[in-house]
Amino acid sequence: MSVILLILPDFLLIALGWILLHRLGFDRTFFAGAEKLVYFVLFPALLFHSITRTPLDLGNTTVMLTATVGVMLGGIALAWLGRLVVRPDPAAHASVAQCGFRFNTYLALSLAGGLPWSGAQTTMAVFVGFAVPISNIGAVHALATRHGGGALREIARNPFILATLAALACNFLRVPIPHVLDVALGRLGACALAIGLLCVGATLSLQGGRAHAPLMAWMVTAKLILLPPIALALAWALDLSAGERLVLVLFSALPTASSAHVLATRMGGDGRLVAVTMSIGTLLSAVTLPLWLDAVT
Repeated sequence: MSVILLILPDFLLIALGWILLHRLGFDRTFFAGAEKLVYFVLFPALLFHSITRTPLDLGNTTVMLTATVGVMLGGIALAWLGRLVVRPDPAAHASVAQCGFRFNTYLALSLAGGLPWSGAQTTMAVFVGFAVPISNIGAVHALATRHGGGALREIARNPFILATLAALACNFLRVPIPHVLDVALGRLGACALAIGLLCVGATLSLQGGRAHAPLMAWMVTAKLILLPPIALALAWALDLSAGERLVLVLFSALPTASSAHVLATRMGGDGRLVAVTMSIGTLLSAVTLPLWLDAVT
């Protein structure tokens, strides 16, 4: 019951986002502006603030990097294994492959903040920061092979990556963060999670995609069911602490990022198919996340 109560507030915010768009008259322009604010300002502030709050040592950070790379490569391998299992249309697979390894950053930091471990949100911020460039490379590469696009340019300009690199540099070099700036970043970060989850709810859509049902089922299964055991095995192999193990499994079990359909559309892929797959995964994760968290704890 305690695990369900942990995730319930976040899914209530997601539901509210859907209600605001579809029942209370808020338009898509409003949510597009809100998501842009979160992406470029609020969430980078949250990442920077979270990572700089707790001193990190190089040895432990290297282990977390290894764990992150292992989980992300496992997700990418599962996504591409789908081509052999369900034999989908190659163009559809190129669009939806990212649903097998991309993750919802807003849900990640919000859920980590509620875990019974003081370092959970900082650890999750490090995992997210390391994983963002890997997920972008995987997603952009799959789409670029069919539709063209610049993976390096996308990655170099990503505000999540820039915020993570700046925060890690300040952490390792022990650069003091002025109190006023620290408080301001904390308040920006607090806004990021609520607004970000509302935006996730506004992107939910279950219309379309029936022609590619086996492909969608594989990607959702890979992300929510098959990837967490890989993360758990990595956690044991790397001898992570109980808290780090819990955060890593939570990270691996997250549904796909709501921005995945935006990337697919922008690069000429099937954005609608990605949106449906992401929506199904987000809804089902309300069931699978408590199961994985309960299994680890």
